[in-house]
Amino acid sequence: MKYTDMTTEELKALETSLFEKYEDAKAAGLKLDMSRGKPAPNQLSISRGLLDVVNSKSDLHAEDGTDCSNYGNLTGIPECRRLLAQMVGTTPEHVYVFGASSLNIMYDQVARSFLHGVCGSIPWCRLDEVKWLCPVPGYDRHFGVTESFGVKMINIPMHEDGPDMDLVQKYVENDPAVKGIWCVPKYSNPQGFTYSEETVRRFAALKPAAEDFRIYWDNAYAVHHLYGDHKPDTLPDIISECEKAGHPDMVYEFFSTSKISFPGAGVSGIASSLANLQDIKKYMSVQIIGHDKLNQLRHARFFKDGAGIEEQMKKHAEFIRPKFDALLSVLDKELSGTGTGSWTHPNGGYFVSFDSAEKGCAKEIVRLCAEAGVKLTGAGATYPYHNDPDDTNIRLAPTFPTVAELTKAAEIFTVCVKLVSARKILEERA
Repeated sequence: MKYTDMTTEELKALETSLFEKYEDAKAAGLKLDMSRGKPAPNQLSISRGLLDVVNSKSDLHAEDGTDCSNYGNLTGIPECRRLLAQMVGTTPEHVYVFGASSLNIMYDQVARSFLHGVCGSIPWCRLDEVKWLCPVPGYDRHFGVTESFGVKMINIPMHEDGPDMDLVQKYVENDPAVKGIWCVPKYSNPQGFTYSEETVRRFAALKPAAEDFRIYWDNAYAVHHLYGDHKPDTLPDIISECEKAGHPDMVYEFFSTSKISFPGAGVSGIASSLANLQDIKKYMSVQIIGHDKLNQLRHARFFKDGAGIEEQMKKHAEFIRPKFDALLSVLDKELSGTGTGSWTHPNGGYFVSFDSAEKGCAKEIVRLCAEAGVKLTGAGATYPYHNDPDDTNIRLAPTFPTVAELTKAAEIFTVCVKLVSARKILEERA
């Protein structure tokens, strides 16, 4: 029964019952963590073989003869460029390989734009204002990057097929101060949505008012499917779509193996037009002589090709899928029909997005969960400046706890959702 359909007396009785359950949960003294999208320790064991493919007896030369133990090769060894290109569906000539972190590439690219401009444009540090479009709810670390540079961030609502493209088009094509947009186009963080073909084509067809506008296409979950028995979500290649639309320089695509091999010890890359890559290389050549080519060699020899990565991701899914199923099962069982909120059922990625039905509830739900020993991502983190205007969105990260821990955490979470919702409705009636 929907809580809003209950009488005030029924709601008061329910609130008393829920509070008793909540107090019991607090008394248990639990310490459960659903705050970050991290692989569990046993999940990382499937990548141990990567540490053995290159050793003291190995030939350390890449296929083009590059000595991976020495300086040089700023753009990455060819077999690793090819591997990452296959992973995201583009071609090797569009790919540069970097270090372990794609977020580092994004930060550096924003920094270069402020210091030096984009392909000869005016450096952003000389402009009165720089604006950025932010699909919400979205990835908190993206927003942290642009906030650190003083960029004015503008909320763009997310739909199941991607950002509100009418609003994106309005801003991009009419305001030259808009220089970029954050995108997680496949299994988005936190909702797990994948942009539709129409959305991707509309991105490629944009006619920006600013010549230095760029789409920051963070394809972090390109191969992170959960349900192999179903057809996985598909995403058109944004690089070729922009080329076909006559705007080859409009996009930077970012990716890494952080949740494929080892977080913090994988390889990352950027895909873009040849003109953009040459512009990036000009400044990179001052910044660094070359990234870790031994790590690139390890990854190329361990995975071999895109098919090798797909096999690895099937193994990852075997660990992750039961956790998503456990979380969603509790949410469906405990909250369906109550009208207290809605939640996503993603086909891949690392998160489930929850929205309370009543405004002004998310912070209180997170606070109560914390007091009961369940750590969640802070309410508001999925919005620029940590400001969710409706205070409704909560990101749930089910990958790190065990299934048993996750089930218990989800049960406590639903008690908190129901308790806060009942109190909110009673407060509004009063």
